[in-house]
Amino acid sequence: MTFRQVDIDEGLRLAAAGHVLVDVREPFEWDAGHVAGAVHIPLGKLPESLSQLPDRDAGILLHCRSGARSGRAAAYLVAQGYTNVANLDALISDWKPRGAWEEPASKLSPAHERRYARQLRLPEIGPDGQQRLLAARVLIVGGGGLGSPAAIYLAAAGVGTIGLADDDVVDESNLHRQVLHSSDRIGMRKVDSAALTLRGINPDLVVRAHPERLGTHNAERLMADYGVVVDGTDNLDARYAINDAAVRLRVPVVHASVYRWEGQVTTIVPFEGPCYRCLHPVQPPDELAPDCDVAGVVGVVPGIAGLLQATEVLKLVLGAGETLAGRIVAFDALGGRFEELRAARDPTCAACGTGATLATPEPAGASSG
Repeated sequence: MTFRQVDIDEGLRLAAAGHVLVDVREPFEWDAGHVAGAVHIPLGKLPESLSQLPDRDAGILLHCRSGARSGRAAAYLVAQGYTNVANLDALISDWKPRGAWEEPASKLSPAHERRYARQLRLPEIGPDGQQRLLAARVLIVGGGGLGSPAAIYLAAAGVGTIGLADDDVVDESNLHRQVLHSSDRIGMRKVDSAALTLRGINPDLVVRAHPERLGTHNAERLMADYGVVVDGTDNLDARYAINDAAVRLRVPVVHASVYRWEGQVTTIVPFEGPCYRCLHPVQPPDELAPDCDVAGVVGVVPGIAGLLQATEVLKLVLGAGETLAGRIVAFDALGGRFEELRAARDPTCAACGTGATLATPEPAGASSG
């Protein structure tokens, strides 16, 4: 038994006939607007939320932004014994002008309107987009050279909740690049120093401190409550742990790495583009991938990369523009050159490929669009 793929016309007909519409998008997407009467169950929460669905023979119509995530949800429900499942294999934006749609009324305060006045003028943001930013929850792993500029600009843009995961303390050698911190905070926990800086930039910001080193033992727990993750780490163990947890949770990750005068940035959207293991299937030994303590780095390079990461987060939250999913931007600051590289998913990937062994594989029969 499988599920039906339907277009907008058929989806509207099924909804009118009584199919229960289930939206599997993330909370910040739902908050920005949703089909009236839909049930909201984010994809990662589906296995624990089956009690919110009708009985296994009732009609269910699933949707996300484009049909990819909801296709995986449909395959999962069929595997659980649901017999009348359909997936909206279309852009949800096509539903908006034709079916009942609910959008939150702007609740921006006069203070918010003053603070964000310049970006409220952008057609990609406006009051509704600013509401999405205020509702967004972003985890930044690493309060160092990459995490510093990313955190500062996300806080300034009005991202409502920023989590910071780092177990280190501020050292004098950090200060040439880790602009969240200052000389008077040497010896202070980085998460505490970062919180002081970020709250000084934006008093409305909710800062959640996680003073621990992310690894395979805690990655999923730390990441589960956030809609986007910024990978600002400088060690390979953490990068792979973040990636595998992101695939299991279906959480997008904005990754960056730097080396001396060079940097690169990409966005990982699980099952909609390559994951980190697709790009780097085998973890190299540490001596072949030295961190900046060994190789050195000029301070502006993580600044450039971190700002690109913040830009990717804003696009993900707003649903605007084209993210770097499936693309890598590499730059050479010394030569003043930027280059774009294309990358595709690896069907044999141990994290997101068919028969994956390190994370939850994509369910059979699901769309990969």
